[in-house]
Amino acid sequence: MKLWNYIILAFLSLNINHAVAQQEVALDQVAVIVNDGVILQSDIKTAMKTLKINAKKEGQTLPSNSVLEEQVTEKLILDTIQQQQADRIGVKVDDGRLNEAIEEIAKNNQQTIAELKEELQKEGLNYALFRDQVRKEISVSEARNAIVRRRINILPSEVDHLASLLSQESSATVQYKIGHIQLRVEDGDDKAQIKQQAMDIVSELEKGADFKTMAYTFSKGPKALKGGDWGWMRKEEMPTIFADEIKMQNKGSIIGPFMSGSGFHILKIEDVKGLQTVAVTEVNARHILIKPSIILSDEGVKKELIEITKRIKSGEVTFSQMAKQYSQDTGSGTQGGELGFHTSDIYVPEFKHQLDTLPIGQISAPFKTVHGWHIVEVTGRKQVDRTDASLKNKAYRIIFNRKFNEEAGAWLQEIRAGAFVEMIGDDV
Repeated sequence: MKLWNYIILAFLSLNINHAVAQQEVALDQVAVIVNDGVILQSDIKTAMKTLKINAKKEGQTLPSNSVLEEQVTEKLILDTIQQQQADRIGVKVDDGRLNEAIEEIAKNNQQTIAELKEELQKEGLNYALFRDQVRKEISVSEARNAIVRRRINILPSEVDHLASLLSQESSATVQYKIGHIQLRVEDGDDKAQIKQQAMDIVSELEKGADFKTMAYTFSKGPKALKGGDWGWMRKEEMPTIFADEIKMQNKGSIIGPFMSGSGFHILKIEDVKGLQTVAVTEVNARHILIKPSIILSDEGVKKELIEITKRIKSGEVTFSQMAKQYSQDTGSGTQGGELGFHTSDIYVPEFKHQLDTLPIGQISAPFKTVHGWHIVEVTGRKQVDRTDASLKNKAYRIIFNRKFNEEAGAWLQEIRAGAFVEMIGDDV
């Protein structure tokens, strides 16, 4: 976002310090009462001044002063009400977060903080006031997000439906190399027995049996003497029963058994062209957590974990035994410290760093997080296909954004309609 666009957002917020406008008005007066707050004449004048500065820089023509004043006043009323909502639910923005936001504004404008201050000063805008308004914008945004989120309800069926549509769009040009085994069911055949045979074949395939050999041996399908090979096809070129079962699976996937009017079918995705897959690394780890206390200092905890590590490495005890005895992570401690397979980004940064960098089987040195002191051992890593989950996440984000914008607009209308607003005089 450009600096001046952000300044518009900032200076159109609640209770602008009227000291900035003291040179413009001899006597500041209340222009609007909004619930238990007020908007001053200087607030409106300062906001209009900022808009005009921005418009001049952008070469933008503005409407008449009377129209502009009406628009600005309404924006200030809405901002005031939203700030009151933020205050009501106790949103606070500390200096650290504020500094990060202002650094980001400067960075986006290819400026240093010093250059940002200088530019504000040239335009007659106070840096301290700018900080205050950025803080308020952040708090208003957080309040709006928190309140509107609670109004949004997304059904799993909505996500699945949109994910399916996204999948169809993505798979329009995807080609699959298909292997097929068909077990025919004739009149009088024992369907349950043939289904069990199909399930046994799938079990063997999943254990590594050669698909073509199994097709030559068992298949009664049209490609049986080609080892079940249907070659490369797009979904629209496949038999409907194939296309209905293939849903963005990856190379090597076994599908089935599923039934049609002619019997039971098993498919294998021998290869795929044009499919954008999403793979993530999941890490299996175990840890021991000890928290400092009044009795046990950080240094004491660190020494204790070092001693535990020595005992584990010597073979005197196992990691599991020590976790059950010492770990203060109630979730994993009783499980011998086991955390299971997860992506590392679910953990706090210090813990994530250890999971991403430790060799398998090596116990870390003691390290500290917000939870306390840890030692951790990575016991395994694996690549997991998350293409389907990625599509569902994308679908969820699209639906959420749509509903958020709708609900945010409805919420603003509701709080505006429910607020006490009184204009003081016509000459502002």
